[in-house]
Amino acid sequence: MTRPGLLCCRARRSSRLNPCLLLPPLPVRLVSGLRCWLPSLSGTTLGAFLNVLTWAELGGFEAPELERINGPTNAQATLRLFGRPESEVRVTLYRDHHAWCPYCQKVWLWLEEQRIPYRIRKVTMFCYGEKERWFKQMVPSGMLPALELDGRMITESDRILEALEAAFGSFGAAMGDPAVLPLRQLERLLFRAWCQWLCAPSRSAAEEDSGRSQFQRFASAMEQALRATPGPFLLGPGVSTADLVFVPYVERMAASLAYYKGFGLRQEHPGIGAWFAALEQRSTYLGTQSDFHTHAHDLPPQMGGCYASGSQAQAAMAARIDQGPWPIGTPAGSDPETSQVEPRDSALIALARVLKHRQPILERNPLGSERFDPALRCALAALVPGDHQPQTPPPGSAPGLRYLRDRISVPRDMPLHAARRLRQALEATARLDPQASPPDGLASQGPPIPTSHRRDQDPRPFLEALPRL
Repeated sequence: MTRPGLLCCRARRSSRLNPCLLLPPLPVRLVSGLRCWLPSLSGTTLGAFLNVLTWAELGGFEAPELERINGPTNAQATLRLFGRPESEVRVTLYRDHHAWCPYCQKVWLWLEEQRIPYRIRKVTMFCYGEKERWFKQMVPSGMLPALELDGRMITESDRILEALEAAFGSFGAAMGDPAVLPLRQLERLLFRAWCQWLCAPSRSAAEEDSGRSQFQRFASAMEQALRATPGPFLLGPGVSTADLVFVPYVERMAASLAYYKGFGLRQEHPGIGAWFAALEQRSTYLGTQSDFHTHAHDLPPQMGGCYASGSQAQAAMAARIDQGPWPIGTPAGSDPETSQVEPRDSALIALARVLKHRQPILERNPLGSERFDPALRCALAALVPGDHQPQTPPPGSAPGLRYLRDRISVPRDMPLHAARRLRQALEATARLDPQASPPDGLASQGPPIPTSHRRDQDPRPFLEALPRL
C-alpha cells in the first residue's frame, strides 16, 4: 500500500496542479505572518516555497528505526542485550544524556566491546542543566559515570573498569597488567600536554610553539607505542582496554586542536591516524564517536576555556568546522575528522531524527515554532531521495536555521555523517534567505553558542515532549 505522503509527492510533480491545493491548512497566526512577505517574493521564489514538502510527505521518506537493544552501538538505547535474555542483566550504567562525557565513553565502549547486557539511565551533566534529584540521592557527589553491579554502586571510571574485569573478565590485558600501566601513565602525560597547550593563553608566538612541541612530544610517544606492536592497536592486532583508555581524550584532542590551533592530529601523526582508522572499522566505536563541531563547542565550559592560536590556518579550519562545506578535508582522502566512508542512508537517518523530535526543535528555536516550521521543511527537503534543489526559505529564516545547525550533537542526536548532511542542508538553505546579506549570507547568524555553559542544550524540553511524540 502506498503511503498518502508519497502520493502527494508524485502528484506535486504534475505541472497541471496548483501547488497551493496540496499544502495542509496553515495556522491562522502563520498565515498572518506569511502575508507580510509573500507579496514581496518573485513568482519563482513563491512557487519554490509553495512546493516545499509537508511533514506528512517528509515522513514518507524516513529511514527505518534502528534496532537499539540488540543492534549496533547507539546513543539512544536504554537497554542493551546483545541477543541475551533481560534476566541476565547485572549492570546499570549511569551516563550523561548528552553522550559527551569522556569517562562515560570509556566505560560505555568497554561494555559494548565485551557485549555485557546492561541497562542505561541517563543523567544531566551540570554543564547542560540541573542534575536530577534522584541521581544525587543515589550518588551524592553527582559523579559520572556511575555503575551499579549486582546492586553495588561504583563511581570513577578506572574503578568501574576494574570491577567489571573482576566480574566478567578482562578485555585483553587487564587494567593492572604490567603492559597496560605504562600506557595509562602515557595517556595522562598526553592529556596534561594537551591541556597546557589548549587551555592556557599564549603570550607570544614562542609560547604557542612551545605548547605545540610539548604536545607533539607525547603524541610521538603514543605513535612509538603503536609501532612497538604488529597491529594497528596499542597491544597488537586486536583492540583492548589499553586502547579504550586513550580513545575519549585523543578523540577530543583531534577535534579541539583542529578548531583552536589549526592542527591536524591524524595528519601530523600518521600512526595515530592509522589507529583512528582501525577504530573506525568497528561499529562499537562508531556508535560512541563524536565530531569536531560537538567537541569544539562543548569543551570550553568543561575545560575552563579553550584558546585559539589566531593563525590564518586556524581561523580557516574553525570556519570550515562551523559552516562547512563537509567533508572538511580536501582533496578526498584527507578528511581530518573521519576515515569512514559515508553510509548510504545518512541523509535519511538525519531526517528521521528530526522528525522524531520536531516538536521541541520547533518550540525551542529563537524564531518560534510557527515561523521556523516552513524554514525547517525547506531544509529537510534536501535530505529526501532524488534530485532536489535547495528551497528558498521565508525571509529572516537564516538565524533560526543556523541556531539548529550549531546545536546538532554527535552522537547524542545522530551519527557523524548524518549530522554533516543535516548541517549542510541547514546552511545551504540559510544562504538562500532573501534577507541574508550578500555575497554568502553569513551575516545572518543565530544566537552565539555559549562558552561558559551549554544550557542551550538542556535535555529537559526533549524529555518532556517524549510522551507526546
